[in-house]
Amino acid sequence: MTAAYSAEPILSPQAAIAALKGEDNQIRYYAAWWLGKHQVQAGCMALCEALFDELYRIPSGGYPLRRQAARALGQLKNPQAVPALIAALACDDDLHLREAVIQALAAIGDKRAVEPLLNLLQSSQQQPYEALIEALATLQVWSVRPQIEPFFKHPSERVQCAAARYLYLLTQEPQYIERIVNNLNHDNMYLRWAAIFDLGAVGHRQAIDAILTARVPNSLKLLNLKRILEALLDSDRPNQETIELLFKAIDDLLIQL
Repeated sequence: MTAAYSAEPILSPQAAIAALKGEDNQIRYYAAWWLGKHQVQAGCMALCEALFDELYRIPSGGYPLRRQAARALGQLKNPQAVPALIAALACDDDLHLREAVIQALAAIGDKRAVEPLLNLLQSSQQQPYEALIEALATLQVWSVRPQIEPFFKHPSERVQCAAARYLYLLTQEPQYIERIVNNLNHDNMYLRWAAIFDLGAVGHRQAIDAILTARVPNSLKLLNLKRILEALLDSDRPNQETIELLFKAIDDLLIQL
């Protein structure tokens, strides 16, 4: 039975969880977003249930609530969600859902996701390869290098850059980071944005210089410089010179905002 829900403003975790189980699909979608935005751990199980929702389906066959639930679980980064997310990978009707689930599993970083992701990589069916390759890099699954290398020449430039990101993190060879940097000058704004996020994940000194001169909004530069800085500060052998460079670059960008 669908839970009753009065259309009250979502101002608390309790209200968001109740709304997620209500009847209004738009409110349910917003509730899932709210739980993720505010990282409400108490909403984890309700979001896991929403991964298998059958009530909100658009004419093209996609599941908007399921997608948003997956994104929210990625924001929560709660390992308890991993089994449900892995089960949600089995949905063949919505590649955007599978993409969101893969990204959530990468954000959580639990090794239980490795085998299911490898199964997708080895499948003959079409997959959201950009998200899949990036997830394998995040989880440091380096054994599949032979399967990843052909994607360096994939028709999609975004998939090429995902492969370059994977291969650079594995080999540290400059040719791969240069492939990503090339997209910073692309006419397509979204490819430039994708490239700067790839560089933020790589964290090389050349990546920092490329981010600073990229034709992207300063807000995106700040976000990715912050990602690199956090990774350096968490590393066992932080490079003090690079850290100081990042602090100065971030200060300069903040002044310009």
